[in-house]
Amino acid sequence: MMKNLQLLLVFFFLHASMFAQVDSIAFVDAKWKIQKIAKGIILKQFSFEGNVFQSNQTVSILEIQQKRRTGFSFGYEEKLLRNTSDFGIKSAAVAAINGTFFDTKNGGSVDYLKVNNKIINQSQFPNNKRAFHQKAAIVIMRNKVHIKKWDETANWENNLPDSDVMVSGPLLLFENQPQYLDTTAFNKNRHPRSIVAYSKKAKIFLITVDGRDKNAQGMSLFEVQKMLQWLDVYSGINLDGGGSTTLWVKNQPENGIVNYPCDNKIWDKAGERKVANVLMVFRK
Repeated sequence: MMKNLQLLLVFFFLHASMFAQVDSIAFVDAKWKIQKIAKGIILKQFSFEGNVFQSNQTVSILEIQQKRRTGFSFGYEEKLLRNTSDFGIKSAAVAAINGTFFDTKNGGSVDYLKVNNKIINQSQFPNNKRAFHQKAAIVIMRNKVHIKKWDETANWENNLPDSDVMVSGPLLLFENQPQYLDTTAFNKNRHPRSIVAYSKKAKIFLITVDGRDKNAQGMSLFEVQKMLQWLDVYSGINLDGGGSTTLWVKNQPENGIVNYPCDNKIWDKAGERKVANVLMVFRK
């Protein structure tokens, strides 16, 4: 009986490994639709039909070279909520992706946000416990994006020296290492996802994974981790996803929305959810 169990485990491992290898090949070798948005900025998109994680997936990746003429900033409202596209258009940005978690009723981020050394929102700790999305942060240093990891101190975010800080999470990859994810429904179920990541080759990735539709089932965060590894990401962080997932790019059709936001439950480009904050890309 023990021998049969061992054989079953070996078969399961080989079966899972085979699927993982097939998925990675399908992802990397896909004939991505590629558009040049500006110097050093390209948009890559592809819809997978059942050949990645045995599911339909639609992925959009804005790939940005961190060069001297490229900059980043956070857009925000302290109390109001606005569309990601509205943030981008009014700020004359090149692109924008929805930001961190927020109060859907009262507006404002529920995670720490600091812009130009001004604290906009403090992290809210229900039950005096740090949430899964409060253990990492995107920081902007000298116009470049970096990701920092919670050091397990109580006042961590307030002690960060950077002038621009957006707390979010979970952290998915950090310095080439996959980060621990528990098996809560948020992590293991498939949802639309928004991700910020970067490679050691000075590339920033703003990524959306669409979902909640037959055309795109969305990903678990375990699946997103694997996808980031296929992209050779050095560090990557999850943003507020679900109905908030939106990637806006200047001068693109349909008001610049390049993915399929799902807040209207229709497979079109009109389903933006209003959010409290965004990460924006600029060309100087």
